[in-house]
Amino acid sequence: MASPLVSAVIGTVPYTVTLTDGAHKWLGDATAEHGGAYAGPTPHSILLSALGTCTAVTLTMYAGRKTWGLEGVEVILGYANEAPGTTTISREIRLKGNLDEEQKARMLQIADACPIHKILTGEIKVESTLAQ
Repeated sequence: MASPLVSAVIGTVPYTVTLTDGAHKWLGDATAEHGGAYAGPTPHSILLSALGTCTAVTLTMYAGRKTWGLEGVEVILGYANEAPGTTTISREIRLKGNLDEEQKARMLQIADACPIHKILTGEIKVESTLAQ
């Protein structure tokens, strides 16, 4: 099994899933209109949050190494299914702090280098098995 290992377990509450990675525990769910309790974010929100988290952390780390005047990052994400098998994720990055235009342009390049961005824009294969 590839790392990191995440476990998703569903019980008797319709569509509410407990997620764990060994150190953290959180919920995923469907909206009420889809039969869930909406006790946690939807799978789509969880996917977008991974990209948002990775983008914000990557930019903060980079600016810190460069000792640039970055004071915060906000990442606004959405998605649209444009055709069967084609999804576009929109990512608006808001940089807070004292950065010049050259630094801002470099930060946009660095955003595309975050590990989750690379995963989502690369070839993805999902291998499923049934446990014995």
